[in-house]
Amino acid sequence: MPIETTPVLAGPRGAHDSRGAGPAPDADLVAVPFGPDLTPAAAPWLESPVPVDALLAHYEAKGEPGEVVEVPVARDGAVRRVLLYGTGDGSAAALRKAGASVARRAKGRASLSVVVPSEGEAAALVEGALLAAYTFTIGNGRTKPVGEIVFVGGDERELKRGEAVARATALARDLVNTPSSVKTPAWLADQAKAVAAESGLAVRVWEESELGEFGGIRAVGQGSISPPRLVQLSYTPENPRAHVVLAGKGITFDTGGLSLKPTEGMKAMKTDMAGGAAVIAAMSALAAFEAPVRVTGLVACAENSISGSAQRPGDVITQYGGRTVEVLNTDAEGRLVLADALAYADAELDPDVVVDIATLTGAAKVALGQSLAAVYSTDDSLAAALVDAGEASGERLWRMPLVEDYRGMLDSDVADLANVDKAMSGAAGSIAAALFLREFTGERPWAHLDIAGPARAGSDEGEITKGGTGFGVRLLLRYLTA
Repeated sequence: MPIETTPVLAGPRGAHDSRGAGPAPDADLVAVPFGPDLTPAAAPWLESPVPVDALLAHYEAKGEPGEVVEVPVARDGAVRRVLLYGTGDGSAAALRKAGASVARRAKGRASLSVVVPSEGEAAALVEGALLAAYTFTIGNGRTKPVGEIVFVGGDERELKRGEAVARATALARDLVNTPSSVKTPAWLADQAKAVAAESGLAVRVWEESELGEFGGIRAVGQGSISPPRLVQLSYTPENPRAHVVLAGKGITFDTGGLSLKPTEGMKAMKTDMAGGAAVIAAMSALAAFEAPVRVTGLVACAENSISGSAQRPGDVITQYGGRTVEVLNTDAEGRLVLADALAYADAELDPDVVVDIATLTGAAKVALGQSLAAVYSTDDSLAAALVDAGEASGERLWRMPLVEDYRGMLDSDVADLANVDKAMSGAAGSIAAALFLREFTGERPWAHLDIAGPARAGSDEGEITKGGTGFGVRLLLRYLTA
């Protein structure tokens, strides 16, 4: 059954005039930057009854990012309103916050014209504004924050970069926010096909009858009336300098299986495919950024449901490549589908680097909260590159240890591995999950991003909007295009 969705993401269209010309005269609201010296950007049309610097001083403005002062100005024989927004030190983080604050302050307006600061990373300003202006509704339940945003001045390449990153992130949010009554594994695979067609990617989808060797994906999906899928997206530029595989968890709904989640723990589980959404969305923008590396994206899609055919605690499954796994907890399903994807990548794709991304463990959220994702890696340079990409993009990572002493927790009495701590203690849950995944990477340079905390948000803040956040798209694009 189709649904009506209203994703709102205004684009930076219109003039980009480096001479500092004024915004489009029909703009409903205008935003002008100012720094810690309280001097606004040059704008010949900015005529206030009171000197602007005096107004800023009156409001005790400091020019900090996120600070917005609304002032009246004379324009075309009438009184209009202008938003003066602080830019702080002009860093990417400051401008991202500034853009988000302006867009939120303009909520309900038909149009917003933003004068871009003459210095600083304009792409971050665009990202912040466009992502804060995002909304997703089914029907007409929410007010649209801003109808259109136009950016004036600045480098056009920077503005386009910011728009492309924001649009890719919005795509991930759309996929994550779609309810699971619509979002079956087949639906998610179809969205990947559509993205591939629009973005010039090659695509392959394994359907139910073709997943014979992928024992983890089949086992997780066997309890659902919606059969599982495996999606492969491929981007190949001329003379690629490396081959990177991205693997994303695509659990379209997670009941926990027979190891059933409590009701509260199940409410947000339409978002359990956020890792897969990040992979699809990041792949969608690679051609636009002319990424210099070959990238293969794998999304392991399944619905973890309960029925008479669902896998049971104590079952032994055979992952791709032949490793056997004793399933002690059916709610630790994400690692089972990812293990198939990782083993397939190692055996068939010959990558130089493998990165997986998943809402994998509540333990990562307990350890790091909702602002940071955990990163585990077998390669120091890869870990450092991802952490740096996270800092630059505003999607921060914290490196966690692969504690070798804990590997024995995953030993099984009847199989090669258990999918959770065999003592079922719950200790070091995020580390144990990472150690499990490492077993399927073939000793290639590998990193695992556990995004269980920042993939979802309970409220709007900065450029983050309630619901799926699209976490991972920006940092992956930064890493792949550096």
